[in-house]
Amino acid sequence: MKVKVLMLALGCSMMSFGAYAQTGVQSGTRFGSGQDSINCITNISLFVPYAKAGNFKDAYEFWYKAYSECPAAHKDIYLHGVRIMDWKINTETDAAKKEALIDDLMKVYDTRVKYFGNDKKYAKDWIVSRKAADYIRLMGDKADPKVYYGWLGEVINEYGEKTEAMGLSLYMMASHRQLLADPNFKSTYLEDYLKCSKYISTQLAAAQAAGNAKEEKNLTTYKSAIDGGFAGSGAADCETLQNMYASKVEAAKGNLEALNEIVSLLRKVRCQEIEAFYAASAYAYELQPSADAALGIAKQAVKAKDYEKAIKYFEEAANMESDAVSKAEDYYLIAVLLYEQNNLSKAREYCRKAVETNPDYGNPYILIGNMYAKSAKSIYSDPVLAKAVYYAVIAQFEKARQVDQNVAEDAAKMIATYRAHLPSTEEVFMHPDLEKGKAFRIGGWIGETVTIR
Repeated sequence: MKVKVLMLALGCSMMSFGAYAQTGVQSGTRFGSGQDSINCITNISLFVPYAKAGNFKDAYEFWYKAYSECPAAHKDIYLHGVRIMDWKINTETDAAKKEALIDDLMKVYDTRVKYFGNDKKYAKDWIVSRKAADYIRLMGDKADPKVYYGWLGEVINEYGEKTEAMGLSLYMMASHRQLLADPNFKSTYLEDYLKCSKYISTQLAAAQAAGNAKEEKNLTTYKSAIDGGFAGSGAADCETLQNMYASKVEAAKGNLEALNEIVSLLRKVRCQEIEAFYAASAYAYELQPSADAALGIAKQAVKAKDYEKAIKYFEEAANMESDAVSKAEDYYLIAVLLYEQNNLSKAREYCRKAVETNPDYGNPYILIGNMYAKSAKSIYSDPVLAKAVYYAVIAQFEKARQVDQNVAEDAAKMIATYRAHLPSTEEVFMHPDLEKGKAFRIGGWIGETVTIR
């Protein structure tokens, strides 16, 4: 209800209140009763225009009365209240008083939770996330991660995967900072990451399914922050994870959800050559085949040098992948195994599948280039023609450098190496099959056309 309407209604009804008056806090109502309800509406109507105009000094007294006497009256008390308190904190020069004011601001957020925590749009998780953000900003180096870790942990336990994304991100920041201070916090940090990563991934998938581009962008930013913090945390060393998860895998061998979480985490942090990953994958696959579980079986088969089995399960993993990057990697791993068995044509086929799935993937081009280079002398006994194969080799490395910054530096070095071994001008001139500026069809399994330069 608009403030003017409320004031009019109260003004018209003043006689009915009589002399009896109680504040909202005293009566347990939104506005209070009698003269106190009129005071409440009046104070709100006075502080709001001042606050909107940025005149927090004149707004403060009226706001504080409304906040103290009728805190359930209107969300404007909190929307403007945090800005008013922020102004007051930033204009205070005494350090002790400033900290006390920061505590007061935290209480403003708590009071909003009490009266408006069930708001459909800005519920408790949203409010506490902003509380934590303001605490971190205002306290600076003095911010205690245990404090906001506790606030946000309570919210995450209550809201689960519906927890506001900022809250998940700040919770992981708090967890990370505790890890930096205490290495014994590692197992808790890993569990926090597994939980928060799962929640934000679920939200991101929902936003993508709904076609909500704005929300997808927002969630991607927070997810990147969470994943980036984890990647740089040093908590994901494989030996630690093996020690941590070996017993957990056995305890969870009949629990598909728990097994999938373990497999997903170990895959994400590239710990796919440890026994915990193999065991969790095998147990999970028995309960319900999935891409991650099939990948684990494939990895174990690679370790045992059972390449036929490995290729079978990498193929199965690729077929079940929903993520293009992961699917492309599965195809690439098949290509690597085929290359190891000297099945170069088939290996190239899977490299091409990989780049069709993920056009930004450079490793398959690198592998094709290496295979071409390996084949040069077996295709041509003539050393000059064998050198001409390097045009195709370089072309693959150039593609890798163009599409994938992760391999660009290595690709550039290989390009320089093979350029030095291309046919010389004299060799081209003296060789009837080659002509500068003209196309040359490379024979054998390569079957590509290059331009002699």
